Amino acid sequence: MVRGVVFFDVDGTLVPHTSSGQHLAESFGHAGVVREAEARYAAGSLSNQEVSVLDARGWATRTPAEVRAILDSLPLVDGIAETVDWCRQHDFAPVLATLAWDAVGAYLCRRFGFDRASGPRLEVIGGRYTGEVAEHFDELDKRDFAMSAAAELSVKPAQCAAIGDSRSDLPLFAEVGMAIAFNASPTARAAAHAATDGTDLRAVLPLLTTWLTTFQPPR
Repeated sequence: MVRGVVFFDVDGTLVPHTSSGQHLAESFGHAGVVREAEARYAAGSLSNQEVSVLDARGWATRTPAEVRAILDSLPLVDGIAETVDWCRQHDFAPVLATLAWDAVGAYLCRRFGFDRASGPRLEVIGGRYTGEVAEHFDELDKRDFAMSAAAELSVKPAQCAAIGDSRSDLPLFAEVGMAIAFNASPTARAAAHAATDGTDLRAVLPLLTTWLTTFQPPR
């Protein structure tokens, strides 16, 4: 039986000091465009939809296999596999709630065993990316995806935790029973119930363990 869900952000949380989009853009040749767009999103002057359109253009003619090969070198914090194992051992479903592209979420699910992932979707025709966005996804969609995933598992929001670092996590932080800011911006820290920093995701486990002392299973 699933007791609850732990939601994990990707960019800035599992991927430190950069984003999965920037990592891919370095290989695709449009890193400067993505870097500027993400900075403007963080400052609130661009929407996630606008960032996605700018980034998607750089994917034109690439294949999913190329993307997977590049993601093998994606920089990640330590302790992801062990943190996912902790979730399983405590009957929590580990889920990626992220604005990273769907290809990134699918890759991390395969590699580490997350249950599922959210994210915007790129158009693929004839086995190649077209450079167009097939489905947009923003911070409110991220919250709604998480709440829908919890409902499918018969879990209430109070039995969920979320781990994130930035603006895109704020709507979800407002809904869950435990919001943890990990290597986070001041805004995310202010919205969270607890905060920690480090190069290893296992830094969140003492906070989750303390939360469990007051945890009430769903009725």
